[in-house]
Amino acid sequence: MLVATVLAAAAAAGGARATPADPCDDATFLRRASLDLAGRQPTAREIEAFLADGSPEKRPAAIDRLLADPAWARTWARYFRDVILYRRTDDRALLMARPLEEFLARRLRDEPRWDAIAREFITATGAPAEHGEVAIVMAQMGETSDIAAEVSRIFLGIQVQCAQCHDHFTDRWKRPQFHEFAAFFPRIEIRLGAGEGLDRFEVASFDAAPRRRRQMVDNPRRGDLEHEMPDLADPSRPGTVMTPRFFLTGGTVPQGTRDQERRHAVADWITSDAHPWFDRAIVNRLWTELVGAGFYRGVDDIGPDREPEPVAPGGTTLDGLAAGFRRSGHDLRWLFREIARSPEYQRASRSRSSPERDAFAANCPQRLRADQLFDQVLAALAVDEAQAEQRAARARGRPARAGRRQLGAPRATFSQAFGFDPSLPREEVSGSIPQALLLMNSQPLAAAIDGDRRGTVLGGLLREHADDRAVADALYLRTLARHPTPAELRACLDHVHAAADRAEGFEDVFWALLNSAEFIHRK
Repeated sequence: MLVATVLAAAAAAGGARATPADPCDDATFLRRASLDLAGRQPTAREIEAFLADGSPEKRPAAIDRLLADPAWARTWARYFRDVILYRRTDDRALLMARPLEEFLARRLRDEPRWDAIAREFITATGAPAEHGEVAIVMAQMGETSDIAAEVSRIFLGIQVQCAQCHDHFTDRWKRPQFHEFAAFFPRIEIRLGAGEGLDRFEVASFDAAPRRRRQMVDNPRRGDLEHEMPDLADPSRPGTVMTPRFFLTGGTVPQGTRDQERRHAVADWITSDAHPWFDRAIVNRLWTELVGAGFYRGVDDIGPDREPEPVAPGGTTLDGLAAGFRRSGHDLRWLFREIARSPEYQRASRSRSSPERDAFAANCPQRLRADQLFDQVLAALAVDEAQAEQRAARARGRPARAGRRQLGAPRATFSQAFGFDPSLPREEVSGSIPQALLLMNSQPLAAAIDGDRRGTVLGGLLREHADDRAVADALYLRTLARHPTPAELRACLDHVHAAADRAEGFEDVFWALLNSAEFIHRK
């Protein structure tokens, strides 16, 4: 058995494992789980109720409550939206952001079965504005090899495209295996219409013969009905026509098979129980996102030639989670629940660079994704997103259109500055000067913090509380979801009392909290 073999090898090598961290405190857990699962901070009322609750079951109850919140579906729809669109080959695919997000949010809310969602993406056709499931095709603008590579990366965690031009250097995949896999996808066509934006496109099956070979300026992705492996010695010569074959199981369909038949066949093989990689890929991806490191070093570069971290200090195993996920009917809520309830998830955080963090001995501080951070800013300032979009649209001299994501809108601005490919290793994601400038110099933020205005959070707190301690405490709860330490409270009060104006002093405190590393990370 893989787990036993690797454990025995580790024991024989005498490898020492880091001492597991203690469980995190309740305030840290509630903020962590709220941000991870629902993409938002807990409110002051939720924090106080949770801290006062003496039940040993309060953490599992909080996890279940957050998973039942519609915000869970929206938060993770945005995550998977970015998984697909950050590896796009054509920026026109960004037009897919809203319909893709809406499709995923509906599926996660109503029936969060990962196998069903995968099948819809792999077999998708239709108008992109109405069918978010065509996003992988649109992100690769119908290119056969690129679609095959993304399907394998996203749903199997295997970078089989590394064998596109030569046998894989470190894994077992041979060049013909990649092109046999790509042969499931050549009959996808992106058709152009007379509309604008997404309305110009339609993803369709093309099974007629002969297929046009003339390249179109706006849609160069039309080729033969069958996929050819190019002749590397002489690319001008016809390549080898490939029979569709799934590289993990050997499942095959004949040449000449219609598009929907071949794509449904490979979708069934990808999601089947005949191999472990469909289940392992999503388990490893979500474990990495929630715990801070994965069973494999990459979230989308795993496979039979890669060695995983088999067992976490709390006893959680990759194979155990994958088997349970399969028995659950590939229920994503089940998987999130199991990870969030695990001792590894609930441990105190240690720095990613600390050797004491190895082998899941602690959770890891995670930089918030752009949407999480934007929602947290809105909540801290009590600003309504729709109103913020209307104000931004008026500033641009253009009215906001309902249901459409506007260029230059506040969320889009945040995404441009703070967004990152969620499939990258987190150690490769760092802050930037534009991010700091956006938080420090944003005029809308400055107006929302103004303590002299009646309609702002700070203005309301200053009128409601004569006690500066109460104001400082409320600001910490709004921004960091915890009470200030005695030293922090003393520093805040010293600054406010030294300021020329009470409102101005607390504006500085509020601004500092919004720009703190703790605010843009979750511990």
